[in-house]
Amino acid sequence: MSRKAIFLALSITGAAWLAGCAVGPNYKRPNVDSIPAFRDDITVTNVSFADLNWWQVYQDSVLQTLVQEAFTNNYDLRIAMSRVEQSRALAAQARSAFFPSVNYNGAVSQGRNYEFGEAYPTGGASHGSALTYLNAFWEVDLWGRIRRLNESARAQFLASEEDRRYVRLSLLSDVATAYFQLLELDKELEIARLTTNSFGDSLKLFSEQTAGGYASALETSRAEAALADAESATPSILEQMATKENQLSILLGRVPGPIPRNNPDYDALVPPQVPAGLPSALLERRPDVREAEQVLRSANALIGESVAEFFPTIGLTALLGKVSPELSAFTLGGANAWGVAATASGPLFEGGRLKAQYRQRRAARDEARLRYQQIALTSLQDVANALVSRQRLGEIRLQQAREVTALETSVRLSTERFKAGKANYYEVLEAQQQLFPAQLSLARTERDQLLAVVALYKALGGGWADEKKPTPRS
Repeated sequence: MSRKAIFLALSITGAAWLAGCAVGPNYKRPNVDSIPAFRDDITVTNVSFADLNWWQVYQDSVLQTLVQEAFTNNYDLRIAMSRVEQSRALAAQARSAFFPSVNYNGAVSQGRNYEFGEAYPTGGASHGSALTYLNAFWEVDLWGRIRRLNESARAQFLASEEDRRYVRLSLLSDVATAYFQLLELDKELEIARLTTNSFGDSLKLFSEQTAGGYASALETSRAEAALADAESATPSILEQMATKENQLSILLGRVPGPIPRNNPDYDALVPPQVPAGLPSALLERRPDVREAEQVLRSANALIGESVAEFFPTIGLTALLGKVSPELSAFTLGGANAWGVAATASGPLFEGGRLKAQYRQRRAARDEARLRYQQIALTSLQDVANALVSRQRLGEIRLQQAREVTALETSVRLSTERFKAGKANYYEVLEAQQQLFPAQLSLARTERDQLLAVVALYKALGGGWADEKKPTPRS
């Protein structure tokens, strides 16, 4: 091929490449059934609770320290970060196909009937040969095959980054959940001990009455049984507490062990207002929804790559070096070698492989689209569930607090009446036995309210926009 022909071929190929479009479908976000406002969201606004940074939501210095430790040491998060780096490297590999590949080669040989590594039957004396050259190849991305592969790899990288964010958000939620559960167990332990003391005082009172002949052994026996029942709750609570501390230790990347904590004010832990924001913003914020969309984008790009496989692959090669059948002539100008060529190759008969690959890629894209739409709908459900839970639990807590106050008054009055001889032992025990489960129910409802806030913050995809945390407050 003459230099003029090579130049013409390069010009035509370059113009076609610059003017050409990548084959296959361009990505378009699928439609998702949405709603104008979340169910049970009484403050519809474009401002969302998820816009707050996590340390503004969980205003507890101990919890903030635990979360920061988890972000540094948790193994799931570190594994997710490693996956991001792998995807970043794969994207770089795909991007390298835009550039020419340049290789070098060289050989020196000495022998009889032997030249450039090959035997040949010509006879004659022994002699030496040498060669060294650079070889370059560049695939002209006329149909967009490389562009589609690069688009797919980049989308996979972004999907891994969204997966890391989702792991981080889940870790934040898990640490806060375990911490609030520990605080509730602390309260249960305190209630159990106070109840044990209360039943112990009743047993002492009944025993004194029995000794003085004012009560029967039946009263003492009932009081002793009630005391034993209250004391049996303590070991169970301690067992749950140790298990929860071990779970939280693993989230922090520690060996299982105790978790130091304080006794914060409950009302300070519950945000007064938690607007959910607009449902349309949820698709832009939740990491798992964003990850699913990037997976869909990657699958869509691979359809274009499979379409490009039906067309010929056009490439440009160049060679520059020295080739000499005699070592003595290797440095002479006559040993110079160069060449430029254009190549084209394409499928002629593949036994249906390319068609099957195309159909498989389309089916994979359809699966990714359905998964994206499913995750988007599930995210709306998560927010709606968390909103209704927080609202209803608030109503339940008000009634349970009234119940506990009334039962505390009942225990005090029945005890005073018994001491004055105006009530029997059954009145006292009944009031005490009703108070213990009511106090536990109130403590668990308060815990569930805190967990509903955690669930709502996670469902809204909060805490990912600004991942830097200031120095914890003392």
